[in-house]
Amino acid sequence: MHKPSRPLGSPDTYNDRIRIVLVETSHSGNIGAVARAMKNMGLGNLWMVNPRSFPDETSYARAAGASDVLDTATVVGSLDEALADCVLVMGTSARGRKVPWPVMPPDQAATAAASHCGQGTVALVFGRENHGLSNDELQRCHYHIHIPSNPDYSSLNLAMAVQVMCYELRMNYLKGLETDARRPYLEPIAQPGDAGWDVAPASVGDVEGFFGHLQQVLEEIDFHRRDKPRQLMARLRRLFQRAKLDQMEVNILRGVLSAVQKTAGASGVEQSTSDTGPQAPEQDQGKSHV
Repeated sequence: MHKPSRPLGSPDTYNDRIRIVLVETSHSGNIGAVARAMKNMGLGNLWMVNPRSFPDETSYARAAGASDVLDTATVVGSLDEALADCVLVMGTSARGRKVPWPVMPPDQAATAAASHCGQGTVALVFGRENHGLSNDELQRCHYHIHIPSNPDYSSLNLAMAVQVMCYELRMNYLKGLETDARRPYLEPIAQPGDAGWDVAPASVGDVEGFFGHLQQVLEEIDFHRRDKPRQLMARLRRLFQRAKLDQMEVNILRGVLSAVQKTAGASGVEQSTSDTGPQAPEQDQGKSHV
């Protein structure tokens, strides 16, 4: 029916002890999508309680490269079997109950899972596509997990709900790797100087050289006049400083300015005040003397 894939390898204690439990899943495609969501986030411990159809071609087709999660999945006949050896059980719930139960959002649930997995297996239980977990099944959970979706359209696809929780588990796991080489992947890459940026930040001297070159070109093409400077250069300086240029970007901009000078010189273009017509307000017309 399918080609066996490589085993998951040797997952560490955290990932191995997080058990995703699907209860009476109706659509085998959802099982494959769940396997994909799990493997995306480094998880591989999948249990199923009475799935309608598994294994089959549809589940493996939807797994899209996560067939190893399906190969090692455990199928049992009851929820009791899936939870018997667990130290903590959390079930997803989209609706309120007559008897209030401890409820956590996904990020707090991930933290709770991390704090207990050192003691043993932690189960995250997901219910049926059409009506979720029954009241009896939810009462077997220590905590309920509520994903705060749009109240006007709160029903999540099974694999989407699993993906939300697997993502939170992954983030919690990575945040705990303070000295691990994978830790930097959590840090943003937003500007030169950040780990992962490809070019060093431009120095103050490089940027000042660019500003001088820019003003020179704007004067040469009669866009900027020293006798009526207004706030043009101040605003352009603010713009480019806000951009936090790197060395390559400064070189590119200087190259553009040199090309403008070369082209303007070759064409013999010499603008004057009379050529541009009436001067428009600074904010209303970009091609004006400011």
